[in-house]
Amino acid sequence: MKSLLIRLTLGLSEQDIGPDERIHINLFLSKNYLTFHDNLYKFNSKYRAGTLGLVQNGTAYLNVIGENIRDLYIGEGDLTTAKEGDLVIAQRLLGVRGAPRAKIVEILGRAVSYSIAYIIKKGDSKLLVDLKTDFAIGAGLSEEELLVCEVGDVFKIDNQENAVMEKLGNINDPLVDEKIVLAQFNKHDAFEREVLDIASSFESVDASKYPKRKDLRNLPFCTIDPVTAKDYDDAIYWDDENTTLYVAIADVSEYVKPFGPIDNEAIYRSFSIYFPHRSIPMLPRQLSETLCSLQPNVDRLAYVFEMKLDLASLKVTKSEVFEAIIHSKRRFNYEEIDEFFEGKLQAKTENEHQIFEYLKKLRPITDALKVQRLQIGYDFRSKELEMFIDEKSNITHTTYAEETPSHALIEDCMLLANKAAAARFERGIFRIHEPPNQLKLQILYQELAGIGMLIDIKSTIKETITDIQKQARDMALESEVDTLIIRSQMQARYSPLNSGHFGLGFEAYTHFTSPIRRYSDLIVHRLLKAIDNNDTAESSYVLRNIEVLSMTISEKEREASTVENEFMARKFARWANEHKDEIFKARINATEPEVKAELHDTIMGARLTITAHENPVLFEDVLIKIESVDIQKAKIFASIIKSEEE
Repeated sequence: MKSLLIRLTLGLSEQDIGPDERIHINLFLSKNYLTFHDNLYKFNSKYRAGTLGLVQNGTAYLNVIGENIRDLYIGEGDLTTAKEGDLVIAQRLLGVRGAPRAKIVEILGRAVSYSIAYIIKKGDSKLLVDLKTDFAIGAGLSEEELLVCEVGDVFKIDNQENAVMEKLGNINDPLVDEKIVLAQFNKHDAFEREVLDIASSFESVDASKYPKRKDLRNLPFCTIDPVTAKDYDDAIYWDDENTTLYVAIADVSEYVKPFGPIDNEAIYRSFSIYFPHRSIPMLPRQLSETLCSLQPNVDRLAYVFEMKLDLASLKVTKSEVFEAIIHSKRRFNYEEIDEFFEGKLQAKTENEHQIFEYLKKLRPITDALKVQRLQIGYDFRSKELEMFIDEKSNITHTTYAEETPSHALIEDCMLLANKAAAARFERGIFRIHEPPNQLKLQILYQELAGIGMLIDIKSTIKETITDIQKQARDMALESEVDTLIIRSQMQARYSPLNSGHFGLGFEAYTHFTSPIRRYSDLIVHRLLKAIDNNDTAESSYVLRNIEVLSMTISEKEREASTVENEFMARKFARWANEHKDEIFKARINATEPEVKAELHDTIMGARLTITAHENPVLFEDVLIKIESVDIQKAKIFASIIKSEEE
């Protein structure tokens, strides 16, 4: 619904209305919420759609969606039954003095569409309560149903209909954690039969059926991915003689067409979700792990950037993007390429010999590209936590992933392709990252001064941050300080208009290289193909809906990240519950508004709320005792025993 309201705020073309949306359009027209002019449906100037901000004393502010205007004040008596976070339509109250005002005329959806509830015992009765708040929920089970339920049984709740949707399991079973985090955002693994049938209907690649594609099957492309990867988005080849880099990307747009069942499901998911033990793919596995995936020793359709580099300036002097057919000669994992760079892995075949030869020549170039990039952009050392779980869904161990030469080589190849893609349009889907605001920077500087850093404000943010990072290196706090710096910045997001990427230091940037797992990249492929083919109908459709696509994809990205993080938090809570009253090493990583710490022991990365302490210092290493665990809310509470230095 939010997507429809944004489009109605901006102007929705008749031809872009789906069957389900038509019902709402007709209803809104009958209530005079909309106007229809020049083939566009748009909100009447008297009406606005938005979400309700904080409700206090019967008043609130409406955060208007789809346009950058002041919030509208909702006065006492004008809220009806709307609650904080609800999606509503409001009528503007014109001629009223003071702040712009409005009244709620229709509630379209609740703040949280889905929630999780579980059974508790209260006295002699069983009660269904919200998992996060422990408040009794309006959606109930009958007395007969409650009788057969066990304490701890977990249910998915539809907040729109105020109804119990399904039983997920029992809170005492670790296997329920995955179901809980997916159900919160109504995410699912299974695809509809129609989607699977279409995905299975495609034939293997037959080069003779694609005479217009460039045939690059003779080039020794290779893929370099994590050892566990199954979907290979990208392949590379370096032509040293012509100083030309080829970045071949899975041509998902050849198979996933606009408006089709697979596309509709891909929009809904927008991102693949990655758990420690498995993934929830954006596309059916017949495509994501087979036909689209750039597997070795088979023909595959690819969308390829060919980029000529001037090695003196490290600039791309010429770039071309085109549809092609490739035949990857080898699938490597990162560890193998690192072993090759260390001289521990030798070529066993002619293909491997060719690949190793060009990778050896490409590495100093990508190293130099990184050095050049970091003169303007930032080198953040925040660690990526890797969790490993057993067949019963319990933690076995955790570790932090480190960037290695193989990661760095692939990263800078992909950055070049993403930059080249962004340079080819003025309106589309950009990946933007705005500079941090001064208030957040001041808070950051105060926190760092509290741990003994000398904050010297330079002429640019880049110089100031670089000086802070140098001090952090000297204090052996690189990762921790970089995490604080990242928190102080704006969140990267998708936007139809370019405003640069502060963190990378790029004037224009987009996502082009991962269409198997990100919908944004698929849209960029479609747009670039439309531009190159002068396909005004296709490019017109993409651009007509680009604002809502950007907003929707940004929102879905945050959802996917939340699902992944909350899953790990639940695993940590279960582990901690088995280790209550035990003592572990931890590091303080927040002192305001609560004292927080992170485990730095045999298990790393678990976040703790410190309940007993004597004014610990940020980043102080301490010994903690796990006091209690709230499995339902995935929270771990601990007390500080002493500083490790004592």
